[in-house]
Amino acid sequence: MAHAYGVDLSDIRKFMVMGESLSTSPEPESPAAVSTEISGAPRQTEPPYPGFDSHLVFQSFRESLKRRANREPLQYILGQAPFRFLDLQVGPGVFIPRPETEAVVQAAIDWLDEHGLSSHRIVDLCAGSGAIGLSLVTEVRGAEVWAVEQSDEAYSWAAKNRESVLKEDIAAGYNYHLVKGDATSTTFLNELDGTIDLVVSNPPYVPENQIPEQAEVRDYDPDLSLYGGSVDGLRIPQKLVVRAASLLRAGGALVMEHDISQGKALVDFALNHGFASASTGMDLTGRPRYLLAELG
Repeated sequence: MAHAYGVDLSDIRKFMVMGESLSTSPEPESPAAVSTEISGAPRQTEPPYPGFDSHLVFQSFRESLKRRANREPLQYILGQAPFRFLDLQVGPGVFIPRPETEAVVQAAIDWLDEHGLSSHRIVDLCAGSGAIGLSLVTEVRGAEVWAVEQSDEAYSWAAKNRESVLKEDIAAGYNYHLVKGDATSTTFLNELDGTIDLVVSNPPYVPENQIPEQAEVRDYDPDLSLYGGSVDGLRIPQKLVVRAASLLRAGGALVMEHDISQGKALVDFALNHGFASASTGMDLTGRPRYLLAELG
């Protein structure tokens, strides 16, 4: 298709991966143009399927390249982001799930497996697109998840992703309860206090003075999902530690993502706020990425 549009594959890779300028990109040939550059034979112009409009397709393709050249995340352009076994719908207003967060999900699953529970009651604080909670409810049979999200836009994306799961796995979809509210509030969902086996979270944790260098993050990820509310980025994560301690039953656990610089501070904070044990887990690149804390 790229050759039919007069665009080299090398250009596509540069535009879509690096977000390079389109100013030097070649103008497309007419779909009816004849090419003899490879075999000397006329280029095939048969549409790949009935109703295919090459002009509209190429126009859309060029618009996507322009968006990428402006450093808009590829996931927003495509409208989806892969995460573990899910293809999540994403777009403006929601944090794009990252590969390192998959380690948080795996740590949560490992903890549940180790404790051999017959049922699993889980709360996902700061749910975003629903990546963590929907992964758990689809991968851990019988799990029931309450997912809390404050942002209107992110809540909407999580709801769309729940609907997608519901079409494929009715039981999992019905066991995922999406609720709108402030995850740090000590009164929100207080009817669940003391009954939850596991709290998971990928909260905002970027220190306020550490503006991300990548334009895709800095200019497109919502500030509400990035910054932790203080110079060290710990204000919101620490509030969630306190909230988790109230939600959890005795022996329950918290798995929460954090910045690579925040591990020790959050371990110490958890130990001073009701947790009997706390440690730092590594992400797929070997960097300190999440807190695992168990309530006494």
